[in-house]
Amino acid sequence: MGKHLVITGANRGIGLAFVKHYCTLGYQVTVICRQSSPELEELPCRIISDIDVSNASSVERLSSELDNTQIDILINNAGILTSESLEQMSFDDIMTQFEVNAVAPLRVTHALLGNLKKGSKVINITSRMGSMADNGSGGYYGYRASKAALNAFGKSLAMDLKAQGIMVAQLHPGLVSTRMIGFNGDVTPDQAVAGLTQRIEGLTLQNTGSFWHANGEELPW
Repeated sequence: MGKHLVITGANRGIGLAFVKHYCTLGYQVTVICRQSSPELEELPCRIISDIDVSNASSVERLSSELDNTQIDILINNAGILTSESLEQMSFDDIMTQFEVNAVAPLRVTHALLGNLKKGSKVINITSRMGSMADNGSGGYYGYRASKAALNAFGKSLAMDLKAQGIMVAQLHPGLVSTRMIGFNGDVTPDQAVAGLTQRIEGLTLQNTGSFWHANGEELPW
């Protein structure tokens, strides 16, 4: 049996581009999403829908669905973006972003630890907006903080899983033209995934825990 990729939030955008790429490489691909899409259903992948990765019972169902299935690459891709400022603040939106962008990837990874093995890779799709050093414009309180938390979770996972031969990376895809940002990006999902998959291929136990741009630049925390 070929290698197995599991990815969250892949009914469109970057996630869908990942699915296309790994299906082309002959991977067995399992997609986790809240709702499927016609584009996704055209691809030779397994779709587990009606999963809310921020909900504990949903993730328990996911764990049951994937019981005894080995995972070579787990990509935590699902995420949301809202824009808070000091003038327009929403603490509810901030907490929702924490649940989806930070806690959910940790929840999914924890639930699927038994499916990972020596040589498996866990990929957290993060953002350079989670970098403290790179923040020169402020705003986006929930998104920035949730991605910073995701980076911290990913770094701890990398340290804790290293002895088992499992690698973890935090990857920033660039400013990608997706619906989440109104299609106002600099690169297409396919272009972003071309760089991201190179970073995944280059992930080793020596550089586990790193925070990279899709173009290969190591980003500051």
